[in-house]
Amino acid sequence: MVDNVHMMLEKWKDHEGKEIEVFEEFTLLTSEVISRTAFGSSSVEGRNIFEMLKEMAVLTSRYAFKVRLPGISKIWKMADKIAGEKLEKGICNDIIRIIKKREEKIASGESDGFGNDFLGLPVQAFLEEDRSKKITVDELVVECKAFYVAGQETTNATLTWMVFFLAVHSEWQEEARKEMTMIINESLRLYTPGISLNRKVNRQVRVGKLIVPANMEFCVASLKVHHDPKIWGEDVHLFNPERFSVGVAKATDNNPAVFLLFGMGPRNCVGMNFATTEAKIALSMILQRYSFMLSPTYTHSPSELITIRPQYGLHVILHPLQKED
Repeated sequence: MVDNVHMMLEKWKDHEGKEIEVFEEFTLLTSEVISRTAFGSSSVEGRNIFEMLKEMAVLTSRYAFKVRLPGISKIWKMADKIAGEKLEKGICNDIIRIIKKREEKIASGESDGFGNDFLGLPVQAFLEEDRSKKITVDELVVECKAFYVAGQETTNATLTWMVFFLAVHSEWQEEARKEMTMIINESLRLYTPGISLNRKVNRQVRVGKLIVPANMEFCVASLKVHHDPKIWGEDVHLFNPERFSVGVAKATDNNPAVFLLFGMGPRNCVGMNFATTEAKIALSMILQRYSFMLSPTYTHSPSELITIRPQYGLHVILHPLQKED
C-alpha cells in the first residue's frame, strides 16, 4: 500500500498548484494495490482480470434495469448479456491460466506452495483432494469478484469522499493529520459506498411488530438509515465528524447496528479492515505533503455504479505544504 501511494504522489508533483482529478487517481491506486495483494507475482495478469471485472460491473448495472419480455431472452440475447458472458469466460480462462502456472512451478520444484497472496488460498481449495473442502472454478471466480469489490471499489469510494469533504471543509484537514477514524466514519455515513444490503431470511422471525416468513428476501436501505434525523439528529445532512468523537456506540445512541458501512454480524464485509487501513495510509501520506481545495470546475453529481461515486470525477487543486526548517 505504502509503495503504491509513493508512486502516485510522485506523479502528483507535476500537478502542484494545479487541478488534478483524484477519483481516477484513486481508481488506479486501489486497483494496483488489490492486484498485488490478490495475485502477488501474477499482478500483471491480475490487473487484466480486474479490468474485466470492472467492465462486467458496468454491464451488470446497466442490464439490471432493462425490461426483459418472458421467453424472448431464450431466443434473442441483449448485447450487454452477450458481452457479459464473453467477459465471464475471459475471467475464468485467465484465472485457470494462473492456476496452471502455479501447478507447473510446484511440479518442477520451483515453488513449494500456491503462493502467499490471496489467490493462493482458493487455489489450494480448488486443487484439494478432499471433496468436502474442494471448491469449483465458478466459486473461485466468485471469490475473486468479491475480493475486488471489497478491496478496490469500497476503498476508492472511501478515499474519494474523504478528500471531497476535507476539500469543502478545509479546517478539518489539520484535524485529519491528528485523528482520522471519525472523519472516515462521517464521510462514509454521508456517502455510504454500498447504498443497501440484501438479505434472505432462513427461518421465520419476528422483527418488532412484523413476522417475517422464511425464504423472504429483503433490502436494508443503509443510505436511508444513515440519513435518518431520528437517529443522527437534525444536523444529519451536515459534515460533522465530531459526532463520532466518543465512538460509534455513543454517536448512534448505543445502537451501533444502525451504522452499516460494511454490513453487520457474521456476514460483515471481510474487506473492512483492508479498505479502512488502505484509506488511512493513503490519506495520511497525502496530507503530509498537501492541502487541497475543490476546483471551480468540479460538478457535484454523486451516482451509483457498484458504489457511490462522483459522476464527473473529483477535481481538486493541490497546494504543497511548506516544510519546516
